[in-house]
Amino acid sequence: MELNIPEFEGPLAQRGIGIIAPFDLALERELWRWAPLEVSLHLARTPFEPVAVSRAMAELVSDRRHLMAATRDILQVEPEVVAYLCSSGSFVKGVAYEKTLCDAICEAGAPEAVTTSGALLEALRELGLTRISVLTPYDEELTLLLRDFLAEAGTEVLRSEHLGLGGGIWKVNYRTIAERIIGADTPESEAVFVSCTNLPTYDLIAPLERELGKPVLTANQLTIWACLGRMRLPMTGPGQWLRGVF
Repeated sequence: MELNIPEFEGPLAQRGIGIIAPFDLALERELWRWAPLEVSLHLARTPFEPVAVSRAMAELVSDRRHLMAATRDILQVEPEVVAYLCSSGSFVKGVAYEKTLCDAICEAGAPEAVTTSGALLEALRELGLTRISVLTPYDEELTLLLRDFLAEAGTEVLRSEHLGLGGGIWKVNYRTIAERIIGADTPESEAVFVSCTNLPTYDLIAPLERELGKPVLTANQLTIWACLGRMRLPMTGPGQWLRGVF
């Protein structure tokens, strides 16, 4: 029997982003919402560590050896850039260590590398922001380390709020997050940064940017934005201030 099958050029050629995520990431679905149709996300995870979300956990999941091993695990699918998708792990030891994480990923074979905290610094530079507010789901110690990281990079944190969670961060509801973002904001703050790639924020960004009249920058948003910039692809999803940057 002769089949009448139309001629197709497809499937659509895919361009890949490698993602190295902490072992407890639960927001893959949110992450995919940031990806354009032609972009695939290829995930690897750091090894499980039996500790609560804390400074100790951030240091464990940012071990350069783990990042290099995870990078090698996803190189076979030829990602154009590999991202370390973790806020705390990429700020916990300061600005210089964030760079060593990118160097480790490239040393393992990635053509380009970004981290979540490095993407934050890029966005602040591109947007010309030097005074911001911060919301984190962490404890006080880890939140203060984020403030130190930003201060080292030349950004002043005018106000910070933290939820004090040791786990289950992905379960926090939108109402709580929105209320705490508004509570963290000040009239003098030029933007609000919401830390942690495991805290859901996608649907809050656009309405809160309208309400506050300033950028609301979030961890997953910034990570994918930085990756797309290196791929010369436009950003998709909410975040009006980041559109057209790069």
